[in-house]
Amino acid sequence: MPRYEYRCRSCGDTFELSRPMAESADPAVCPDGHADTVKLLSTVAVGGTAARGAAAPAAPSGGGGGCCGGGCCG
Repeated sequence: MPRYEYRCRSCGDTFELSRPMAESADPAVCPDGHADTVKLLSTVAVGGTAARGAAAPAAPSGGGGGCCGGGCCG
């Protein structure tokens, strides 16, 4: 069952609730009993490493043009 994170506007407490997706938009009451809560936007972090033997992308090199990036200042 998915977990949703909420913040209480009255006391500032952040809390989580497990509930079915069909109930994700339903109001939530904070653990202290306050009804003025807002559902927080959750983000998904995807991490990992490159496949063994795969080279990492090259770091950008200097230059780049433009005034102070191309050496025309000064």
